[in-house]
Amino acid sequence: MTAVLQIGDRALSSEQIIPRLASYQMLPQLYRESIIDEAIAPISCTQAEIADACEQFYEQNQLIDEKARDLWLHHQGMNRDFLETVFIPRLLKIEKFKYQTWNHKLDTYFLQRKRSLDRAIYSLMRLRLNNAEIAREFYFRIQEREQSFAELARQYSQGPESQVDGIIGPIELGNLHPQVAQILAISKPGQLWHPIPIEGWLLIIRLERLIPAQLDVAMRQRLLRELFEKWVQSQLASIAQIQGEAYACRQATPTDINPEIYCRYYYPNASLLQVSTTATNNTISTVNLQPQIKADKRR
Repeated sequence: MTAVLQIGDRALSSEQIIPRLASYQMLPQLYRESIIDEAIAPISCTQAEIADACEQFYEQNQLIDEKARDLWLHHQGMNRDFLETVFIPRLLKIEKFKYQTWNHKLDTYFLQRKRSLDRAIYSLMRLRLNNAEIAREFYFRIQEREQSFAELARQYSQGPESQVDGIIGPIELGNLHPQVAQILAISKPGQLWHPIPIEGWLLIIRLERLIPAQLDVAMRQRLLRELFEKWVQSQLASIAQIQGEAYACRQATPTDINPEIYCRYYYPNASLLQVSTTATNNTISTVNLQPQIKADKRR
C-alpha cells in the first residue's frame, strides 16, 4: 500500500480516503470545493494582489506576529509557503470570481432583497389567545397614554421581550414572522396596532423606527456571498440529480443491453458521467464535473 496521507501512526492510501470521506459525510464539501476550483481556474492574480491579500488575511485573522502565524499554521496543517502561494491566492480568486460574475447584477438584486433587508426597531407585547379582553384593554391604555408600552410589556408580556421593556431590534424584516414583517413594513413610526392573532399569541405591535437598507460596501460583499452560495448550491443540486440518474440507469439497464447506450437514450444527463460497463453492485462511477461547469457558463 502506497501511503498518500499520514495521520499519526496511521497511513492511508488513495483507495481508503474516499470511503472515509463518505463515512465522515465530507464528500459534499469535496464536491463543493471541486466545483469552485473548476470555476476559478481561468482567473489570474498579480503578485501585488497576492501580497495585499496576504496582509489582509493576517490582519483579519489577528496573525500579526510570527509566533501567532506559526501556531495557526501548525493547527491547520500548513506551511508558510502553501499558505501564501496556494491557500490565500485561492481565496483571492474566489473573491475575484464573485465580483466578475455578479457585481454587475447587484443593483437589481439589492432592489429585490431590500424589503427583507430593511431593519426595524419596534415594541412588542404578547399574550395568549385566551387573554383577548386583557389585550384589548392594554391596547387602549397605550393608545390613550394611560400607561406606557414599556411599563405594560415589562409587567404583563408573556415572552422574553418583557425583560427589555418590549423593545425589539434593530432586526431585519426578513428574520421576522412574515405577518409581523408585513405590518412593520407598512407602518409609520409610532403607529400602534390592535392585538393581532399569530400562531397562538395575541401581539400588540408599535413601530418605533424603520432603518432602510443601504447598498454600501458591506452590503455588496454580503450580497455577493449570497449569489455565490446560490450558484454553488445549484451546481451541487445538478450533480445530485445526475448521480441519481446514473444510479437509476444502472438499476434499470437490462443485462443484455450495453448500459452506456441504454443510459444515453433514457437518461440524457448520463452523458455527463463516466459510465463504466464493468461496474458491479450498481455502484456509480466518478462524476465528471467539467462538462457540467461549462454547460452552466454557456447559460
